[in-house]
Amino acid sequence: MPFSFELKAVDRSGARAGSIQTDHGSIETPIFMPVGTQGTVKSLSPGDLENVGAQIILSNTYHLHLRPGEELIREAGGIHRFMSWKGPVLTDSGGYQVFSLADLNRITDEGVRFKSHIDGSMRFLTPENVVNIQLDIGSDIMMVLDQCVEYPCSRAAAEDALDRTTLWAKRSLEEHGAKMTRGGYERVLFAIVQGSVFHDLREKSARELVSLDFPGYAIGGLSVGEPKKDLLEITGLVAGILPEEKPRYLMGVGFPEDLVEAVARGVDMFDCVMPTRNARNGTVFMSNGRTILKNASNARDFGPIDPDCGCHTCRNYSRAYLRHLFMAGEMLGPRLASCHNLYFYLHLMHQMRQVIKDGDFLEWRQDFYSKYGDSLKKDQYPI
Repeated sequence: MPFSFELKAVDRSGARAGSIQTDHGSIETPIFMPVGTQGTVKSLSPGDLENVGAQIILSNTYHLHLRPGEELIREAGGIHRFMSWKGPVLTDSGGYQVFSLADLNRITDEGVRFKSHIDGSMRFLTPENVVNIQLDIGSDIMMVLDQCVEYPCSRAAAEDALDRTTLWAKRSLEEHGAKMTRGGYERVLFAIVQGSVFHDLREKSARELVSLDFPGYAIGGLSVGEPKKDLLEITGLVAGILPEEKPRYLMGVGFPEDLVEAVARGVDMFDCVMPTRNARNGTVFMSNGRTILKNASNARDFGPIDPDCGCHTCRNYSRAYLRHLFMAGEMLGPRLASCHNLYFYLHLMHQMRQVIKDGDFLEWRQDFYSKYGDSLKKDQYPI
């Protein structure tokens, strides 16, 4: 079916529940997208992702372009066949990776010239070839090339990056339009709002991009070191400007409490490496906070990570066994912890979808903090 977004419920808080339709399946929002940067969510199979409740996964244009290359993925039949994932795929444009990983990058209005972090080869990305690379990869939702700036940055640098991001968004649209059909299914292009922590620049960016009528919009350039207060304020400001009838995506965020607060501000989609990266290091999220499995206190704890969790890991394995796996360097430890953390995140989103439809989001949010809040800084969240 063609791409569409249906808003099903709006809580009095502003939290939204909806549904995104793509040719590879529907996505109930608000939703968290597990990050499969290089065509895989680290340590997990597509079957594992289905079991934890994943509806859509995210991959990355920068990384797939460098290795194995979009031509090979196209030859394999596209990213879905290449990685044996039947559901929708969103690809980031690679703008953040050029900012954070690439060596000796040089950014002009024409595009970004950079040295590959893998083999040192020189590469050049433009708004046009980033769209075409993503068409070869075969993702359902593609992101425009944007310029991300560090925090803190000068107002002049933020405005320059904002203007370039808008210019690139226009050129991305001119290349193929906002919606296109290739390989028998539809692909759509989302824009990315920039502007650092400057409120008026964020408003300028959002309004300029909204006027271009993209199928969806992302809030980029956050979770790069700015105070939590700025993250929440900018998220609320931009979400309030973006069209009600289109999906809103907060990129690269974050901790469970970040998701709760962004949903309260009207955001629909999220991605972050947080649950899987933390899992590989032995940190797991629970309904009452988080814990480190390697801690000695878990050595003889034969209960689950979280007695309130229904994931495969918690139903079958103890903290003591998981600690043993991590201490012994066994690969099963990170895999089971990753399954648990993603289940926790996706179940959190499921809970929020339900309470938004029931009109009880504010009460649920308060209950969430009453259980989870001990690990939070009380000046940042409404505990």
